[in-house]
Amino acid sequence: MKIDAHQHFWRYEPRVYSWIDDTMQALKRDFLPADLEPLIKAPGIERTIAVQACQTPEETDWLLQLADAHPFIAGVIGWVDLQADDVEARVERLTRHKKLVGVRHVVQSEPDDSFMLRPAFGRGISVLGRHGLPYDILIYPRHLPVAVDFVEHFDAQTFVLDHLAKPEIRRGAIDAWARDLRRLAQHPHVYCKVSGLVTEANWQGWTPKQLEPYLDAAFDCFGAGRLIAGSDWPVCTLAADYSRTMAVLSDYLQRRTPGERDAVLGGNAQKLWKLGASA
Repeated sequence: MKIDAHQHFWRYEPRVYSWIDDTMQALKRDFLPADLEPLIKAPGIERTIAVQACQTPEETDWLLQLADAHPFIAGVIGWVDLQADDVEARVERLTRHKKLVGVRHVVQSEPDDSFMLRPAFGRGISVLGRHGLPYDILIYPRHLPVAVDFVEHFDAQTFVLDHLAKPEIRRGAIDAWARDLRRLAQHPHVYCKVSGLVTEANWQGWTPKQLEPYLDAAFDCFGAGRLIAGSDWPVCTLAADYSRTMAVLSDYLQRRTPGERDAVLGGNAQKLWKLGASA
């Protein structure tokens, strides 16, 4: 089963989705399941994971409602205030929904680069661990050393690094990122999404060959057993349509064994989030 483990939906409101700036005009509209469902058929995607795009409990509830209404949405990675005094009750409420498979916070936008090391945030991560919920790490390359320190505090918690920590592909920067990525990957409870690379490259001029060194580093660090494919749709459309975005990884994987291809393109996601065999 092929799974797109990272995509978004939203009803666009400038105030709510303020991260969509003037360079992203194409994203300033609604993106809903009816828009995505026809696109996933060509690359053979059977199910997807919808990921939060704004930090409100209302959006998480809405994504879960969409998942209930559209069987191809296998799970939701939502948001909850992990620093709230009543975080236990908030997480417990969300876990009543069987399609809530994880939680994410937009750490990359926090002004404090050491945000993940705050005691209140760590308390919330511990709550996720008690409920068996993986946590998605959304950061930039400069945050990777902090992420290493962060995951070392929670050996029993499963983490998923989003977008390979967004390497600076436009500048061709790779050495420091790859070094820090390797340090993070040394922790076996950390997985990594192979997603979002096309939008870290030059939107108009990227080529698959330019992305290969970053894919090589990801496989070298995590191996095929801890990598998970994702599109980052609709954000990816700034640089490529859905099929071309997904083809970057599927074409790259032709040099790998069938077992490795199956793992990255769906098997690892299915196992990590305990997804059923059919929609």
